[in-house]
Amino acid sequence: MEAPQVLLVMGVSGSGKSTVGALLASKLGWKFYDADDYHSEDNRIKMGKGVPLSDQDRIPWLCSLHDILLRDAALGQPVVLACSALKKMYRDILIRGGSDDSAKEAVLAGGKLLVVHLCGAFDLIYGRLLQRKGHFMPPELLQSQFSILEPPTAPENFIQISVDQGLPEITAAVMEALR
Repeated sequence: MEAPQVLLVMGVSGSGKSTVGALLASKLGWKFYDADDYHSEDNRIKMGKGVPLSDQDRIPWLCSLHDILLRDAALGQPVVLACSALKKMYRDILIRGGSDDSAKEAVLAGGKLLVVHLCGAFDLIYGRLLQRKGHFMPPELLQSQFSILEPPTAPENFIQISVDQGLPEITAAVMEALR
């Protein structure tokens, strides 16, 4: 299998996607994107009010993230993307975009994208969210994320890592999977 060009670090809010993703990008010398930075103002306001996002809220956001991944892949720029990507449909949009254009799919499909699923117990992650300051995602929305979560399964190219480990162990596990 060829080495991935894109690492998608996924999981529920508070699982450590941004922290793990930024550290991995730094270690690998890859570009880093935090999907939260690309939410529309409407999405941020909605989440800030404690209202979970719908698929209709997320699809334009995921399509714009896909376009960023596609652009960087076309330039040969490896990327780490921290994104909740809670449903398989969302991960499919990140890989294929919002259309059925098979030429686009070929760029990010197969082994070119590795999903790193950061998973953990609700109580552990909820505790982390309670300590987080200045984020638009309130802890009260965590249950809605666990409710819609569809962990990756075959044939998706993925690894699953428990967040009850420390940051060095988590990043080491990902680095090992890339070898």
